[in-house]
Amino acid sequence: MQFSSTLSAIALAAGLLALPLAARAQTPPPAKPAPAAGAAQQTDPVLATVDGQPIHLSDVQMAASNLPAQLQQLPPQQLLPLIVNQLIDRKALLVAAQSEGLQKDPQVAAAMQAAADEKLENAYIQQKVAPQVTDAAVQAIYKADYAGKPGPTQVDARHILVKTQAEADAIIVQLNHGANFAKLAEKYSIDPGAANGGELGWFTQDQMVPVFANAAFALKPGQYTKTPVQSQFGWHVILCEGRRTSPPPSFDDVKQQIEQQVADAAIKSTLADARSRVTVQTFNPDGTPAGGTGPGGSAAPGGVNINLGQ
Repeated sequence: MQFSSTLSAIALAAGLLALPLAARAQTPPPAKPAPAAGAAQQTDPVLATVDGQPIHLSDVQMAASNLPAQLQQLPPQQLLPLIVNQLIDRKALLVAAQSEGLQKDPQVAAAMQAAADEKLENAYIQQKVAPQVTDAAVQAIYKADYAGKPGPTQVDARHILVKTQAEADAIIVQLNHGANFAKLAEKYSIDPGAANGGELGWFTQDQMVPVFANAAFALKPGQYTKTPVQSQFGWHVILCEGRRTSPPPSFDDVKQQIEQQVADAAIKSTLADARSRVTVQTFNPDGTPAGGTGPGGSAAPGGVNINLGQ
């Protein structure tokens, strides 16, 4: 049982210090500067050694930057020894594995090479993409695609949600006799917005489930649905209170979205450029050429049974 607990603790420590792939691609670790002779202890002091292998302050700083935000808020006097001990544990495991020649195991060696390759690929993507995601590029797209252009149509609506069609039909009868929609919503609706008279506010067509959106956008201001509308949530009676063209979003509203758009385009371009510099030959599962060179290759010919399962 002690052995199992120890492994769990080590796994937890490793999990806290592991940086996800996406984050690695965005924030590659900075190269350690080579300090002048005699200055290393001042600029990047050694905080521990394991069999003579140093753990520097920069190692601790890097590990701390990769921790979840809530752990980064711990006081330094608590965080520092925690991270140092975790790095000592990892270094001790590394020394033990190396001493037994585990790095020579074919499967381990392949996994290590794959990890190294992945790191290099991410660094290359970062190097090519980051310089393209500039404020100027983002501003240019905003001015071309958003600024001064009207947004999508929006509808301002209320609704009453009930469990059965019969209940919805009865509500529509009351509306036909002049009942107040908001008061009926407060009385009968099972939606959380019932307390506000079923008010939904302004929304675009893609912000609601299709059957609801289609019914709401088919109404003119002041109209309500004459037949109940069924969705996965129940039966709706919908009142359209207004229709407008939404104003263009502010730059801050769409900045992150545009940055991602620029990054995606840059990644796509980088991948296309990398492929253009290599010769690709694909093969069928039986070892025969799939036919043609280039970035894709042709589909497997008839008669080749492809099974990707175990």
